[in-house]
Amino acid sequence: MSEIKARDKEFVADTYARFDVAITSGIGSELYDENDKRYIDMGSGIGVTSFGTADVEWVKAVTEQLMKVQHTSNLYYTAPCGKLAELLCEKTGMKKVFFGNSGAEANECAIKVARKYAAEKKGSEYSTIVTLENSFHGRTLTTLAATGQDHYHELYQPLTPGFVHTPANDFEKLKETVNNNKVAAILIECIQGEGGVNVMDKEFVQQTSAFAAENDILFMVDEVQTGNGRTGEMYAYMNYGVTPDVVTTAKGLGGGLPIGACLLSEKVQNVLGHGDHGSTFGGNPVACAGAVSIVERIDDALLADVKAKSEYVFGAFENAKGIEKVVGMGLMIGVKTTRPAADVVKECNEKGVLCLTAKDKVRLLPALNIPMEILKEAVEVIKEVCAKEV
Repeated sequence: MSEIKARDKEFVADTYARFDVAITSGIGSELYDENDKRYIDMGSGIGVTSFGTADVEWVKAVTEQLMKVQHTSNLYYTAPCGKLAELLCEKTGMKKVFFGNSGAEANECAIKVARKYAAEKKGSEYSTIVTLENSFHGRTLTTLAATGQDHYHELYQPLTPGFVHTPANDFEKLKETVNNNKVAAILIECIQGEGGVNVMDKEFVQQTSAFAAENDILFMVDEVQTGNGRTGEMYAYMNYGVTPDVVTTAKGLGGGLPIGACLLSEKVQNVLGHGDHGSTFGGNPVACAGAVSIVERIDDALLADVKAKSEYVFGAFENAKGIEKVVGMGLMIGVKTTRPAADVVKECNEKGVLCLTAKDKVRLLPALNIPMEILKEAVEVIKEVCAKEV
């Protein structure tokens, strides 16, 4: 065992079933381990490194800010925080942004906004948040309660009360659930990433959005994994023709630094006042400077390229041996394989292609700007491994 792995096993809490790979360097969509073995990165740190590893523009933005001031706290103004919020509002039509450090924190903020809004409008008893079965919204006690997967709940009872789960893509059941509870908000993912790359039906999302508006219930969309160009639009909800009241995002926003954001529409832009919420590291100038360099480059040309690469991947896997179906949107792709997904990913890793799993699927989340020749090389390896008879 290498020194890197041995030290990790001795001193780092054993919460991750790590692959037997120690990454030491990389450039773009190519990573290298301690033995200089090359890997094609088809996971981008679970959808985080939007423009790949050691992206030149991102490194420049982060380094320049580091040389100015790395942290001030939210007692003071800094330029990157305001600039990033302005960019996000311009690209979404939202009005205000609260910055935290993760997707879970962004969702915590959204839940607080929903409950405060409902309490002021209808009464404090209107506190229930409706989420979907098989959803994933984070690992704090509250966002675990929001997550619609029982196995995440088992070890941590009692969870935060006030959450109910309803089947995805079943609007009648959702209406029934809402009518049986005093509901503050409905929180959904347009594509359930950790749940297996499950894409919501357009009609279901549109019906849910309209129903929420009719009943003055906040419609909130979790874009932690689907956001920031991942699906071929700036945010996944834009593929559905709806406008949420609250949008949460993280992962690909920062390009590799921890940052989460809760975007607030005109309806809820003033719900939070002084002292209602906070985050010591939220809006950190270095993280925001990195995020600005990401968001500024997510333009129509890049999004069109994401869609083109997605079309290639779907086409390449269609009718391929050992592949039962391909699901997803943009460069958020789930591949249902005949062989167990974990076995496929393990063998792909051994052959120099780093993939992920999502339930029973191989999950692909490459950098948005992965070069086509590298993408094709990775796809051929994945096809070869999937076709292997065991």
